[in-house]
Amino acid sequence: MSSILTNTSAMVALQTMKSINTNLTKVQSEISTGKSVATARDNAAVWSISKVMESDVKGFKGISDSLSLGSSTLTVAREASEKIQGLLSDMKEKIVTAQGENVPREKLQTDINALRDQIAGIVGAAQFSGLNLISGTEDVKFLSSLDRSDAGVTTSDITVARQDMSTKAGVMGSGADGVSLNSNVQFAGATPVPGGTPTTVSKAGNNATVTIAGTFAAGNTADVTINGAQVSYAWQTGDTVDDIAAALSGAINGLGIQGVSAAAGAGGVITITSANAFEDVNVAAAASGGTAQVTALSADPSHVAGASGKIAERAEKIEFSNAANVNEGDGYSLSIDGKAYSYVAGKGETMEDVARGLKIAIDSGKVEGISTRVAFNDTSSKWELKVDFSGVKDDAAVTSRAVTVSGYSGGTASGGMFGLDSLDVTTKESARSALENIESMISRAIDAAAEFGSAQGRIDIQASFVTSLTDALTAGIGTLVDADMEEASARLQALQVQQQLGIQALSIANQQPQNLLALFR
Repeated sequence: MSSILTNTSAMVALQTMKSINTNLTKVQSEISTGKSVATARDNAAVWSISKVMESDVKGFKGISDSLSLGSSTLTVAREASEKIQGLLSDMKEKIVTAQGENVPREKLQTDINALRDQIAGIVGAAQFSGLNLISGTEDVKFLSSLDRSDAGVTTSDITVARQDMSTKAGVMGSGADGVSLNSNVQFAGATPVPGGTPTTVSKAGNNATVTIAGTFAAGNTADVTINGAQVSYAWQTGDTVDDIAAALSGAINGLGIQGVSAAAGAGGVITITSANAFEDVNVAAAASGGTAQVTALSADPSHVAGASGKIAERAEKIEFSNAANVNEGDGYSLSIDGKAYSYVAGKGETMEDVARGLKIAIDSGKVEGISTRVAFNDTSSKWELKVDFSGVKDDAAVTSRAVTVSGYSGGTASGGMFGLDSLDVTTKESARSALENIESMISRAIDAAAEFGSAQGRIDIQASFVTSLTDALTAGIGTLVDADMEEASARLQALQVQQQLGIQALSIANQQPQNLLALFR
């Protein structure tokens, strides 16, 4: 049936044209924007996912900037630490030279002071964007990642420990802000002296008693061996044990062993004394016919008479606990005649660091007659700080010094180069101490550079990962929302043809009412 009121063909053609135009508009939008999902209307689910991923990409770009800043900061700190290590090695060369007898000590001290000032300048200048990693003790965090989960988004950090290379002295804690650490330290010996309890260090050496006894006859001998050097006496007619002791004492003194002397007493007794500050002396005795024994040791009341014994070094030993942890702010102090010399531990330090730091503090005080040495006791598995007193040059009446070792938490840490300001080579004794202490400082500089290098490596690895992750996320977003331009081009051409055909179809449909008019002519 034909009607002039309803043109069904035109309606169909018009609907087709609208559909073609809608698809054509969509394809043209894809071509102009390059996206198949440009707005939430295109595909709400895909659009929302892509926008979350795009925000993460922007976040990771910020993280990449943070990591670049961290890497640059660590580069400055590492290079500064390496430079400081080099200057300390130069300083060591001067200190080694100062160990000689006929050397220009004042000139060497001037050179050392110049190197010290250069190190101080590096510590002050080694900052990047206002951040100095070789001054202070607080950890520094660099943003390293975004972590997305059902609970939300959180950030991750790479924590870098500062390596304090300053020369500042620490501040001991007190009862107001800390607790006693006296239980962690004591003077070791036959009768240990607990931390906080006064005692003395004496210039008197330790000794061993060798006793000659029994009946000797022709052909019999008595021998005494000291650190492998043996003296021997053959009995002669009429000799008593006192004669044998006197002869052996004279022979021992004739050996010229550093710090060792012998004196004969009544009853065949030989007292062998060692004034060696940091070395034990081995003593052995033997005899044929009569007897020769090491009957007593002044530093070991429990010694049982026998063929041998050991004269302990003169120095008193401060023993540090191998069970206690060392926390930042833990301070240990040695009072000498009422004046305290202290070291306060920094973050991550050990009892070895405490022992070496306290040694530096004592050496910096330049107390006449006091010398120190740090050693690890293999028997007790503990670190020890040995403190010796050799006397006062112009006052023989001073035979000892009063000392007290103590500890307290809650202090302010000493700088990593603590004691550098007081390195002194103007005397042979101070030059020897300086050589021991410069080794500790070089070790700290090496450790600092290694820590910074390790942290920089972690940051560089993370930066590379973040870059790769950002690229992967960007590619994923493209897969979700980018238009296939080849497909869009083909569809555009097809739709343009369909549009032209649709226009022709609509034109034909619109001519049908005109055809109906012909029936009434």
